[in-house]
Parts: sequence; C-alpha cells; structure tokens
Amino acid sequence: MKVVGILQARMGSTRLPGKVLLPAAGKSLIRHMLDRVKRSSTIDELWLVTSSDSANDQLANEAEKAGVAVFRGSEDDVLSRYVAVAERTAADWVVRLTGDCPLHDPVIIDAVVSYALDHATEFDYLCNSLRPTYPDGLDVEVFTSESLAQAATEATSTLQREHVTPFIHRYHDGPGPFRVGHFIGPADFSHLRWTVDEQADYKVVKEIFEVLYPINPLFSWMDVLALLTRRPELMMKNSHIIRNEGYLKALSECYKEAP
Repeated sequence: MKVVGILQARMGSTRLPGKVLLPAAGKSLIRHMLDRVKRSSTIDELWLVTSSDSANDQLANEAEKAGVAVFRGSEDDVLSRYVAVAERTAADWVVRLTGDCPLHDPVIIDAVVSYALDHATEFDYLCNSLRPTYPDGLDVEVFTSESLAQAATEATSTLQREHVTPFIHRYHDGPGPFRVGHFIGPADFSHLRWTVDEQADYKVVKEIFEVLYPINPLFSWMDVLALLTRRPELMMKNSHIIRNEGYLKALSECYKEAP
C-alpha cells in the first residue's frame, strides 16, 4: 500500500494573505509544517500542491528547499491537483493536509493513517475532523485513490472541487456511496484552536513556536497542551473564531446557488 501525503497551500488567503510564509522562530510557517509532516512514518511520499499563479512562486520554492515535491495546477479546482498527484505517484491511499496547520504532529498523522490501513476493508475515507476531538489545526483526512478518482469524475459544485473531499464524506448532504469512518481521540480538545486563518491565530501559533521550538524543535502536540495549561490566557486570544468558518461560509454560498 503506497500512502501519499498531499499538503495544499496558497498565498492568496482572503483573511490573512501570505500567511503560509509568515515567520515564527526563524522559519516560515509552511517550512515548520513541512518539516513536521516529513517525520511521519506512514507517509511514503509528500507533495505540496498549489496553483500555477505566479503569486505562489515563493511558496513553491520554500517547499522545494525543504525537499518536498511540488505540483502546480488550477487555482480553484483543488480536487484536480490531488488527482494529478495521486495518478503521478500511483498512490493507493491519499492523506489530505492543509497549509494552515503548522503545528501538525506526525504522531497524530500516523495514528489516523495506521487506523485507516488496518481497517482498509471497512472504510474508503477516514478522518479526525468531522467529529472533532483534536484541536482545530490537527486535522487529517485519509482516503483511497479510487474514491478520489470518482469524486474528480462526478463532483460538480464549486464547494466539492475547491474543498476536495465534501463529495466523498457528504457530511452535510446525507449518506453517499463511500464508507466513511471517524477517528476519535482519547479526550476532547476540539475547543482549542491551533490553525492559522486570521491575525489572532498567527499571534497564538507564533508565540507557541517561539517558546517551544528553541527548547525542542521536535516538540509534540502534548507539549503545546502543557504550555497552554501553564499559560491559559494564550488560548483565549483566538477563541472567538468559529471552527471551519471558511468552509461553512462556502457551504452556505453553495446552498444559495442551488436551484
């Protein structure tokens, strides 16, 4: 079984443009994330996918400097980028990651991927985000290349093609043709926000890196929890932001467009 990790990122964030290249503890956020994800033992090959827009040239260069392969394609049809990489690498399973999660932990990635592979006869798609128990920013989606190919053939809405997996998991549209599984953590930390969508998020994540990275560049998500236990005021700086706000907005707009 070949497992290919695909990390999507771009410079054109509407809420915080250029966020993936913002600095923290001497490195860009995307470089931190790539270095952390590369420590995964279950991902056989890691790619960064971005658009062919020249605005993403610096991002692509940053990934290449980190030793990560880059694929560039459509700005809006992100699903097509995933399919292209899955076909190019002959992937059996694909791991979807997003570039706004610089604190991602390879231990969590490996736990979700291992569970998916161990239960390959039961699931086409498995994630830890539709029924979240981990902090926002540690999301992992794992799915078969066959389900990805079917989504690419049949998905038609802007939402489905931009957000890659809604056609597969059908979370807001009822059951679909795919077997969907949920990876549940040992405790519920879903109220914590470690993703970077807005300036307040960046301030929190930047401070976490600048406290923990100099002590141990390989710090884990449990180390972040320990820091927030000592400094609870830190987690309050972005607690007002709604989880998956961008996706929920896109979903609302999709329903408005429907006949």
